[in-house]
Amino acid sequence: MTLRSASPDTLDALPNRRGGAVRPAEQAIADALDAFEQRRDMNAQLLVAGRALREAGWIAAQRFTDALLLVSPMASSGLADEASARATFGAALRAFRMALERRNLRELGCSAALFEHYRALSTHIAQHTPGYSVTFEDVALAGRPIPPVSLRSQSAARLAQLRARYERALLPVLRSKGHVSTSAVAGVVNAALDDLDACLVELAGPDPYDFWRLALACTRAMRASGHSVEDVETRRFYARCNVALADEQHGIPLAPRSLVRATLALLWRDYALFGAAAEDTDNVELLRDYGLTVDWHIAGTQASEALWEAGAHQAEAHAGMSRELGVLTVNANAYEDFLQTADVAISALADHARAADNPQKADPSAALQAGDAAYRLGAAASALGLGQVALLADALGLAWRRRAHAGVSTPAVRAHVVVDAPDARSLEAAAEALRAMLHKVAAGVAPQSGANVLAALTRSIEQGGV
Repeated sequence: MTLRSASPDTLDALPNRRGGAVRPAEQAIADALDAFEQRRDMNAQLLVAGRALREAGWIAAQRFTDALLLVSPMASSGLADEASARATFGAALRAFRMALERRNLRELGCSAALFEHYRALSTHIAQHTPGYSVTFEDVALAGRPIPPVSLRSQSAARLAQLRARYERALLPVLRSKGHVSTSAVAGVVNAALDDLDACLVELAGPDPYDFWRLALACTRAMRASGHSVEDVETRRFYARCNVALADEQHGIPLAPRSLVRATLALLWRDYALFGAAAEDTDNVELLRDYGLTVDWHIAGTQASEALWEAGAHQAEAHAGMSRELGVLTVNANAYEDFLQTADVAISALADHARAADNPQKADPSAALQAGDAAYRLGAAASALGLGQVALLADALGLAWRRRAHAGVSTPAVRAHVVVDAPDARSLEAAAEALRAMLHKVAAGVAPQSGANVLAALTRSIEQGGV
């Protein structure tokens, strides 16, 4: 069970006091807020913020800035809907300023509160751009590769029986429309949710990239975290699973990519923001299979988390020197800690990559160790604010996880799906790209973009088959 911050001043997660700050973006957003309140043009400030965030690799924050830039003319247009656009824009700009100053990359991508502002901005954009829409996973999983996910082959009779049962349980959930006003209605809805979970248990198979296994983990995590049918995303998820069941009945072997992304984002959301506890270990491992990592709980109660945050404030006040890495300003102590973690991780990754080109000596345990090294590097880079390094390291962790699963797939699993191992060349190229980026960081300059290597690694990960 994950924790939520009780502080009314927070968006979602704890602030990252030792994290890097994109000072040019923070200043530009503060200047944009001043301009907004004085009814002056804000485009120049928003453009500065967007460029700085793109250079830092803060993709979710850059997308939010882009949405602000598109809506800013509507907030001072003189048209009939100006008051509505202005209220939406002002609330979003203030929330975004607060989020940037918290320096938590996972919160910027996964905050439900921040996404509601993003969705509201997008509603105004859609009025002038037919077909424009945004989803939570577009922000939370921006730039991340998504491996192919299977729909397990089962007998037509069994699938028909399970789908009929699923649809019967789904009906009261959808009819509730999120309004569980009485204990009697709540009892009916909870019983229906139990039955939906039972259907997913029967559908789930042994493949590590089985969709129903992922869906079951998602439903259980959402219910444990208190995301019941009041959450529109929860109801939408159950309805889309019913469509996936229909796809499986028609012999479609892979789950829709959009559904996989939405399911992953919902499963990751609370873990990314609030961390995981010991009882969440299975879900944490499942997320790592998909290139997503989480931190463990800092503390067990809201009171102790408040004490931790107060201590972090004090530590920040006495942080001492800082380093400049391009647009990113980092705490000197955090920077040195990161370099130590990165040095160990990149050495391990390079060694594993060189050994990966001999398929006769494929070692699943070694592949898991390589994946863990990449994830350690990704988590450390994310905490420091090195967005591009974090994204490439997480993708490399996912590639090594795929290779590990390809090495241990049993005949029973292979009867349903083959987990394609990313090729050794892409693994080595990614490790070398990370090494080059880290050399730049160690020299005190901003790392170069790893976009081309990430694109190649993404193609290698996503080219699964059945």
